[in-house]
Amino acid sequence: MSWLQRLAALLFAAVLCGPAFAQGDSSEVAPTVAALRSRLDRIPATVDVNDNVAGLIAELHAISAATDKFITTRTGELNDLNARLGELGNPPAAGAAAENPDITRRRATLTKERNAVDADIRLARLVTVDAQQRASDMLAKRRALFEAQLTERSPSPLGREFWRDIADAWPSDVNRLRALGAELKNGLDVAREPAHRAAVLISIVVAVVTALLGNWIAERALAQLAARFLPGGRLRRSLLVIAIVTANVLIVGIAAQGVYATFDFHGIWGPQSRKLGQAVVQSSIFIAFVVGLGRALLSNSRPSWRLPPMPDDMAKRLAPFPWLMAMVAALVWAPTQVNAVVEASFAAVVGSHVVTALALTAMIGAMLLRLREPAHAVPAEGAAPPAPEGHAPAAAAAAAAASQPEVAERPLWVGILLAIVALALVVIWILVGTGYVAMASFMASQLNWTCIVAAAFYVLFKFADDLFMAVVSSRSNFGHRLQASFGLDPRTLDQAAVALSGLSRVALFFYMLIALATPLGTSPGEVFLRSGKFVSGVKVGEIQLVPGAIFSAVAVLVGGFVALRIVKRWLEGRYLPNTALEPGMQSSITTLLGYVGGIVVVAFALSALGIGIERIAWVASALSVGIGFGLQAIVQNFISGLILLAERPVKVGDWVVLGNAEGDVRRINVRATEIQLGDRSTMIVPNSEFITKTVRNMTLANAEGRVLIRLPLPLTTHASRAREVMLAAFANHPGVLSTPAPTVTLEGIEVGFLIFQAIAYVPSPRLAGGVRSDVLFAILDGLQAAGLPMAAYPGVPPMPGAPGAPPVPAPTAAAPVGPLLAP
Repeated sequence: MSWLQRLAALLFAAVLCGPAFAQGDSSEVAPTVAALRSRLDRIPATVDVNDNVAGLIAELHAISAATDKFITTRTGELNDLNARLGELGNPPAAGAAAENPDITRRRATLTKERNAVDADIRLARLVTVDAQQRASDMLAKRRALFEAQLTERSPSPLGREFWRDIADAWPSDVNRLRALGAELKNGLDVAREPAHRAAVLISIVVAVVTALLGNWIAERALAQLAARFLPGGRLRRSLLVIAIVTANVLIVGIAAQGVYATFDFHGIWGPQSRKLGQAVVQSSIFIAFVVGLGRALLSNSRPSWRLPPMPDDMAKRLAPFPWLMAMVAALVWAPTQVNAVVEASFAAVVGSHVVTALALTAMIGAMLLRLREPAHAVPAEGAAPPAPEGHAPAAAAAAAAASQPEVAERPLWVGILLAIVALALVVIWILVGTGYVAMASFMASQLNWTCIVAAAFYVLFKFADDLFMAVVSSRSNFGHRLQASFGLDPRTLDQAAVALSGLSRVALFFYMLIALATPLGTSPGEVFLRSGKFVSGVKVGEIQLVPGAIFSAVAVLVGGFVALRIVKRWLEGRYLPNTALEPGMQSSITTLLGYVGGIVVVAFALSALGIGIERIAWVASALSVGIGFGLQAIVQNFISGLILLAERPVKVGDWVVLGNAEGDVRRINVRATEIQLGDRSTMIVPNSEFITKTVRNMTLANAEGRVLIRLPLPLTTHASRAREVMLAAFANHPGVLSTPAPTVTLEGIEVGFLIFQAIAYVPSPRLAGGVRSDVLFAILDGLQAAGLPMAAYPGVPPMPGAPGAPPVPAPTAAAPVGPLLAP
């Protein structure tokens, strides 16, 4: 069964069964170019049998690997020779003084050696190209043979010819089986000998106990360890599934490999039984993988740890299927492997295809029936359950409806998928009935393989998502540390977690497609060869997309911005506060560093991506057209922001007046500046406004604020006493600066009034409004206490209590108290 063997070989045979399946000798020295060419010429240019292609392709890959090793070795020698020639220098020009003959001879010898090495490298590269071309032709031939086998029609098992062919081929197949049976019997006789009996029995008992009891203990131990040491959440569920499957595969693989190695050490294997034993080891690993994955996903013993959203009753109905799949795999595997070992007749191969198709489809059909929700018993139409004593029929009906279990509605895509699988089963049965048994066997194997791959990668998708959500997101402990260390916004961490999860899922999806394509007439080696070519790069037009370079660029981008954030936080929190720079200048330095550092990080990321300076210049020249039309304002504001940070006509913390708005500069961004107004709102001003328009900076040269009060008083006011009252009000306020001292001047006489102007200074213009209000209250109180008259406009009488004002009538009980100022 090809899909069974390929999974075992793809995942675990290279690790667990290396001694049994290793090919070639690792101690072999690098051959010469002539030997490599001769080895390549011995491989036929074409083949007619599909079974021979895999070995020939493996040989071609080995030749390519040996040639690459040869080229690497000789390239080092070539570089050394070039360096030695460079030390000798160029030969003297014609007519120049003759050089030392020893140097001339040495240069000639090194030049000859360098030319020979260079020629070997060129010939070796030709061998590599020829081997790769030959391998591509072999792969194409193999796919053609594979397609021909699939479309080949054989006698239908519903007709007499099918059974007559089996009967005719039966004697020869029995003879082949007898030869295999004799070899197995000889191996059994060897195992029964006293010198080997104990070791063989002990290895078998230890393998069985290890496979059964070891998996049972490992599963429970892993569950306890996960519950005790892993934090609560989704990550430990997916991690537990992966740990259980890995433990099952490792334990069973070690046990099977131990038995195989013991039999091999004691000489029990024969030529044919050795192949059968290797297949048994691979099949054991596959069965352990399927059973472990199925049991871990269903998790009937721990429903709260179940990874897929599946009801408990459905999980219990599906519990036997992991073991059933293992039994069916063994049933399908046995005739297929025996046919391959003994080289059975065509009729026996056709019969094994029929068994494979029917057994696998029967298992899938049984699984589809188990996936159907059981029909709940419902009362007949018009009938109602008897009402309990003391309850109305309506209440009884409501109680009966509430007692029915709530069944979640199945998503539409699940129903469509199950319908497609059922249709595929029908098609497979039709193919078996019409004689296309190879196609039917392939489709059945591919259907089972797809289910296994989908289940395995479902776990990996969940693990990737849970890993980044548990490590990077703002709700994780590590996310809290990132917030505290780097000052990252929680939404930024959540976005990074989602982005990393998406990237990992894309990579997993790519390898899932590779795994799904593995049984399609290809081998794991070919699949990984193709994936390696994809990893080496895909050219789209003039751009070479290399996945490794993309991940490197992302790593440089993330690491660069993290390092930039660390440097900025160090400057803001440790270094700049200990300097003599004012806070506005400190903010400007860190902002400018952020812009420059961001440009440098992006440049390094583009370099890691493989985009050179010349391509960046080409992109910039292409963008200049767009800048000329639609990006003028953006570029102008960006340049203006850099000018503001460099020249600092306006800096963070300044009090500015721009048009009718005034407020504090809170932040200078790359495009605009944020100004906080007096009403606590924020005004966003483009940076170009500060460069092209008139801006009043209240704190550029002097951070002090001015308080200006103009006060009209009657001509009869004693001016000196009024001046003393005003100066006393300024002197008594703690917010007024003593230097420069407050001043009170008499500006003149306007409309019969004395106009006094008082000026004082405060530490900041932000304090001027509050100080002005407090001083005005104090001046008015002082004028009233000193008996100085206030200015009264026509129609408005003087303030009560002031000189010349009429007396205020006393309020009576019969009349309410009127206003202080009578009309």
